[in-house]
Amino acid sequence: MPLSIFGFRALWSPYFMIFVLLLIAGYFYITITKRGNAPERESLKPKQAVLFIVAMLLLYVTKGSPVDLMAHIMFTFHMFQMAFLYLIIPPILIVSIPNWVWKELIQSKYLNPIFKFMTKPLIALLVFNGIFSIYHIPVVMDAVKMNIFVHAGYTILLFVLAMFLWWPLTNKLEGVYQLHGLKKVGYVLAAGILLLPACGMIIFAPTAIYATYTDGEMWMKAMALCVPSSTLSGLAGSGLSPELFTNVAPRVDQQLGGVLMKVIQEIVLGYMLVKVFFAWYEKEQKEGEEINKAALLQHRPNHAE
Repeated sequence: MPLSIFGFRALWSPYFMIFVLLLIAGYFYITITKRGNAPERESLKPKQAVLFIVAMLLLYVTKGSPVDLMAHIMFTFHMFQMAFLYLIIPPILIVSIPNWVWKELIQSKYLNPIFKFMTKPLIALLVFNGIFSIYHIPVVMDAVKMNIFVHAGYTILLFVLAMFLWWPLTNKLEGVYQLHGLKKVGYVLAAGILLLPACGMIIFAPTAIYATYTDGEMWMKAMALCVPSSTLSGLAGSGLSPELFTNVAPRVDQQLGGVLMKVIQEIVLGYMLVKVFFAWYEKEQKEGEEINKAALLQHRPNHAE
């Protein structure tokens, strides 16, 4: 059955598109117009602007395109959505925002204590992975998807926690907000390990465990998260169910979703490990050259004597 029966709003989320466009406009207003000529505020780099637009495009594709509708029909798309929202978009977003913006945001008297606490590596790791795992407990996820406000709140909460999770690895601010060397490696490895219980539960469950993907009545209620109520009321009683839109069995769909989430996480974390290694290698090379230069400078006067 075609997805078009749910209508244009469900497929392309025009209001969310407007929201994303406003975010882009606000970004350029702050980083260019609001910056002014203040010397302590570095100018926006073309790479940062491109990365921000990429992050916004990914955000719209993830939450505003038919991907979002499919995420309520197939669990595989749900986990694809989770992977992009919490593993790919946050680090791109952090890097795309100039340091002076982050500094002024962090120095706010209201945000500073929260930011300092939530970006501590152990706290960031445990809180994000803990809330993510709790969300995917069947009774919790099914309950969250029954209420549009609870679902929106949980989604925003997880996104903010994902920003805190990625901050120690990707931010460019000097000082207590950064990890270095082996600490970064340990952080990346811990991030991979802590997601294993949730993915394991999803992959190895003997049956499909989410009623919002298997029970027709609950599924229709959950579809209210992305389909206008007027459209849903028109479709009520038509015998719609997820099986009409896919040939994949619910348990197989669930397993594919769990595997997909873990594979994407491993790719992202593997990329981060490569970056950490090369950054460490370049630092060691630079420090080695500086030591050699210092040794030569000390040796020359003695040699002259």
